[in-house]
Amino acid sequence: MILEDGVHICLRITEGHWYLGADIKEGKEAEGFENMVLRRIFGLRRDEVTGKWRRLHNEELNDLYSSPNIVRVIKSRRMRWAGHVARIGEEREVYRVLVGKPEGRRPLGRPRHR
Repeated sequence: MILEDGVHICLRITEGHWYLGADIKEGKEAEGFENMVLRRIFGLRRDEVTGKWRRLHNEELNDLYSSPNIVRVIKSRRMRWAGHVARIGEEREVYRVLVGKPEGRRPLGRPRHR
């Protein structure tokens, strides 16, 4: 339970950096980050044949940490949030941000330093 909460907290902090749309690459980045955190938590294992220390493989990490795929968790939470926003009504600002289209154009180039 503590392990699951810790990994989800780490991923919740970085969740906003990945757009998990149709592109597979971003989903792989989130899974790679999850595996990196799990490797840090579970540490190394001694190989039974050679007796040397080695890193855990992805399948071994999945066996040790039986939680749903993090990409599915992030997508389901975003869908749950979108459903919540769709039900709150058109007068709220969050709803207008979700369904609205931006108008105008952004200036090109780097922002000016003040």
